[in-house]
Amino acid sequence: MKTSVPGVDRARIFKSLRQANLAFYQQYPGDGPERQPVHTVYGGANLFKADTARRMGRVALATLDAAAPDFAAFARALDLPGAGALPSRAQDVAALGKRLEALKPARRHSEPRWLPYAVYAKVRQKLAAEPVEDFRIDFEDGYGNRSDAEEDATALAAAHEVAGGMRAGTLPPFIGIRIKPFTEDLKERGARTLDLFITALLAETGGRLPAHFVVMLPKISIPAQVTALVRLFEVLEQQAGLPAGTFKMEMMVETTQAIMNAEGRNPLLGLVRAGGGRMVSAAFGTYDYTASCNITARYQSMVHPVCDFAHHMTRVALGGTGIRLSDGATNVMPVGPHRGDALTRAQVVENRRVVHRAWKLSYDHIRHSLYHGFYQGWDLNPGQLPVRYAAVYAFFLESYDEAATRLRAFVEKAARATMSGDIFDDAATGQGLLNYFLAALNCGAITEAETRATGLTLEEIRSRSFYRILKGRAGA
Repeated sequence: MKTSVPGVDRARIFKSLRQANLAFYQQYPGDGPERQPVHTVYGGANLFKADTARRMGRVALATLDAAAPDFAAFARALDLPGAGALPSRAQDVAALGKRLEALKPARRHSEPRWLPYAVYAKVRQKLAAEPVEDFRIDFEDGYGNRSDAEEDATALAAAHEVAGGMRAGTLPPFIGIRIKPFTEDLKERGARTLDLFITALLAETGGRLPAHFVVMLPKISIPAQVTALVRLFEVLEQQAGLPAGTFKMEMMVETTQAIMNAEGRNPLLGLVRAGGGRMVSAAFGTYDYTASCNITARYQSMVHPVCDFAHHMTRVALGGTGIRLSDGATNVMPVGPHRGDALTRAQVVENRRVVHRAWKLSYDHIRHSLYHGFYQGWDLNPGQLPVRYAAVYAFFLESYDEAATRLRAFVEKAARATMSGDIFDDAATGQGLLNYFLAALNCGAITEAETRATGLTLEEIRSRSFYRILKGRAGA
């Protein structure tokens, strides 16, 4: 076929384009296949113990047993799909549970009452096996301002507990510390706590860090604060003989200056670059941010419009960079007003009502985050853990059948096509569905066997690239 552009000209043009493309891909590599925890639990450093995660799991299960002893009560408390068709009497709920459990896998997703049953079962399994996915030992808001001597002692004690958890295998899969911000007033305190904690931990573990260990820097307002933490990391690595880049960090987005700087620009990507490749995630601080927007305490909430604005600005600024995003926490705790073992019937009912109200609020907040593409959030109390997992599992299970059918259709259509025309429109939708299945698989909402309904292999799903899947199948 006759063409008009000589090969030498095309090569010259595409050589320049290749350099620009590669630079873009390096800056925006996209999300990796690595697991992202669905939450981070923040707890005061003075309270942290080696077995904190396990103890929180036991408390969470006790709260679940007391406030929702069966899947029907749990479904009604959260208003899960299918809750209205569930019985109330305990014996009827138990009988229905046995029938639902006996359903063949092919029929489960067509039974509306299966979802609340499956969510409750998965939540109980999760709380027993891995109640906490990520924990942040907090030396900031969750710890407060104490004497230097007290914080020094807490830093050493926390390091000792982490080392003990590493030996006993009781730490959650992800863990880290939140130090005080690098403001003029607190930078020395934050740096000293970091130094004491890391030095003591490495001395006790023979130079090892826990898996997925990060340092959270809160209230970041300028890149120089990030750079200062990077420089401290470099010194700590040199002193300990650790490879360069060992220490990772995450930042808090909780001031208006983190969304719009003095030049009227969104500074978030600049803050990530200041991390020198060490920044792995960004978490939103709901209550500090709303306060910085002059929102009064009564109206500070995760669903306030100013938070949605900040979320969208963060998503746009950091989309495609591989930085994991996390939303904030609900500050209403599911804790009943009455304590003790000899409660009256009225007190038990009141406790349950208070817990259900807090659960529903937290559930709605988490669903709001998920709807806006934030698949991780904060939890502050063991009683919030059942709702965290229930909201995430229900979010993914509700869409399972539709997503599987659509993804299978996209894959089959693309596999017979020529990688041109409208395929790339399909691929964009297919990429979103692929992301759904990987997120659902990583959080435990679906099993590896359930991903087969997509027509894809587990390896293809973990590749995170719909384009590479199509290309590989076309080549095959």
